[in-house]
Amino acid sequence: MISVKRRGAARLAAAVLASGLVAAGAIATAGPAAADETTPAHGGASATLDGLKTYGQAVLHANGRDQEIGAGLFEMKVDHGGILQTYCIDISTPTQQMAKYQEVPWSASSLHDNKDAGKIRWILQNSYPQVNDLASLAKKAGAPSLSEKTAAAGTQVAIWRFSDHVKVDAVDPAAEKLADYLEKSAQSLSEPEASLKLDPPAVSGKSGSKLGPVTVHTNAGSVTVSPAAGAPAGVKVVGADGKPVTKASNGTKLFFDVPAGTKDGAMSLTAQAATKVSVGRAFTGSVGRVKSQTMILAGSSESTATATATASWKKQGAAPAVTAEKDCAKGGVDVTATNKGDAPFRFQLSGKEHVIAPGKSETITVPVGEDQAYEITIKGEGGFTKTFTGVLDCKTAGTTPGKPSSQPSPATAGGSSSGTNGTTGGGDLAETGSSSATPVIAGVAVALVVVGGGAVFFLRKKKAGVTQ
Repeated sequence: MISVKRRGAARLAAAVLASGLVAAGAIATAGPAAADETTPAHGGASATLDGLKTYGQAVLHANGRDQEIGAGLFEMKVDHGGILQTYCIDISTPTQQMAKYQEVPWSASSLHDNKDAGKIRWILQNSYPQVNDLASLAKKAGAPSLSEKTAAAGTQVAIWRFSDHVKVDAVDPAAEKLADYLEKSAQSLSEPEASLKLDPPAVSGKSGSKLGPVTVHTNAGSVTVSPAAGAPAGVKVVGADGKPVTKASNGTKLFFDVPAGTKDGAMSLTAQAATKVSVGRAFTGSVGRVKSQTMILAGSSESTATATATASWKKQGAAPAVTAEKDCAKGGVDVTATNKGDAPFRFQLSGKEHVIAPGKSETITVPVGEDQAYEITIKGEGGFTKTFTGVLDCKTAGTTPGKPSSQPSPATAGGSSSGTNGTTGGGDLAETGSSSATPVIAGVAVALVVVGGGAVFFLRKKKAGVTQ
């Protein structure tokens, strides 16, 4: 059997080329207007939920009643190759079948204000699947024995006690002993590093100069850098020394070298790496604009991580670069506009006009309700338009009446109650079985509406989905 690790590495070169071609069609020939973007452009691993695979049962005590729920490991398929295993860190939010997930920093997830986030990472590093010696783990927990299912269930229960601060117990006595041991032993650890990120994801300036820098942040040993196909003649991606760059590593600074006389325009680059995603990285997900339960990484095969950066330039006048980042601490989206031209950049956002002087930047926070789908459009002089879309996902759902049930069951998430039987994930992954086909879960969300030259936003709470 060919391992996932081999498949991920084998697909890397082809994925880089494919990503470059896609970027070329969307950006390489762009003028002042830009395509819509999902916010934020963190980069890293993106994956599709494949279901709850290795699990036992737990009981949630909330709102005066006891509810039995599934507890254990989910599996995700990484875009362009790789497998991830995750635990839930949002017990009362449903999962959406085939939800798309993106690696994000803790600051862009429900962990942003959780003082116990570091303890969750300790649990992940000191329990299943990172610890595959279940006999030794059982001994530490004071349990007679542990199977993969009971180890996964106990680990999930311990995580919920810190991620959601709920009263929850494992049904199996051995799993409950493991959960208690992990909860009592947990120590606070720092946030893990990103698999791959480009910062900032957009730069600008005048032709005849090097635009940047764009700094590479990664835990991979090597990163492949590819300019978009169809880039304007003479424009190159270079390093600090001015030499063309095709490979990079953590800390590398990249620049877009735009020769004098180049016609006003824009282009992009794609960075890609094959790496194991760090245990403890957060993943937020959705189907369209409907939120899916937030996850935290427990194990990774060698997987493909991708990030993009864009550059735009002008001979004269304003030269704007606009980026957006979810800001959970402020409850909204930070829109940052930078002007590297020689004239002021005037634009409209949230019904107000803003002016960025040459060489300056400004960050405006657009308030967005929790779980709300949003569409934020920036309109500037010269036909400049850029739109950011997404769903704000900064809090756990809690256990108050009216919230969706916590049930992460095979009925909606996929999986087999028989536990593990067959497929090797490779790397840090446990062995897991396949899932059965499940019904599609539908959800509806209304985006913010953009009116006239400015952006006037109307929020409407999304409807609760079918329970996970």
